[in-house]
Amino acid sequence: MKREVISIFVDNSSNVLTRVASLFGRRGFNIESLTVSATNDPAISRITVVFIGNEQALHQIITQTRKLEVVKKIFTLEKDNSLFRELLLVKVACDKSNRSALREIVEIYRGKIISLSKSCMIIELTGASEKIDGFLDMLSC
Repeated sequence: MKREVISIFVDNSSNVLTRVASLFGRRGFNIESLTVSATNDPAISRITVVFIGNEQALHQIITQTRKLEVVKKIFTLEKDNSLFRELLLVKVACDKSNRSALREIVEIYRGKIISLSKSCMIIELTGASEKIDGFLDMLSC
């Protein structure tokens, strides 16, 4: 079992995401990550899906997804030819006593404080899942 990433170009219309996601659920696949974005063509959207499976599972889900009439193109993103990053937005309670320590942790992980108030800060961090997990572990200490 390994992590598979597929990219699906679909019609940009209502209920398309629901149809694609429900196809995964009906076939017993758990979606680990799901991203939808616009493309240069306003009539087409890109759905990027991450799930855990083997070669047979990948072939099955691609074949089944390709049968949907809203799907224009589908392909696997290879790890060697792709860049994978995660985005974290987290709101952390803080006060004068721990604000500077939190700022140091954010700087070490090359994150950004995008909002700050007397009682909390919102932090943005991008990177590999290991980096995100490490940052969250540091915050929980």
